[in-house]
Amino acid sequence: MEPISGDALRGHLETMALATLEHGGAHGLEVLRRLTEAGCGALRLKEGSLYPALYRLEEAGLVRSTWEENAGDRRGPRRRVYHITPKGTRRLAAGRVEWQQFVQVVGTILGAPA
Repeated sequence: MEPISGDALRGHLETMALATLEHGGAHGLEVLRRLTEAGCGALRLKEGSLYPALYRLEEAGLVRSTWEENAGDRRGPRRRVYHITPKGTRRLAAGRVEWQQFVQVVGTILGAPA
């Protein structure tokens, strides 16, 4: 499978990040790991793309972040943990519908099997 990156992901990264947070809160690198894992290695995402998307989601009220309370035995600075909000859950549902419509229209145009 060819790697998917850059322009092909533009416009979908925020919805994909919401989908990963639907399964529980996570810090940015964990969101990146979940996306990479779910994409079977085909997604080529960079932190420099993900963090601005998370900040936009937070600014829009679709996610909220909290500072990690207990880092346990982990060294290093505290991390921001992102959680999907009820508004984010509604936006994710709408994003899934939009995606299905997009796939159907483009598939029809390209002659892809239904």
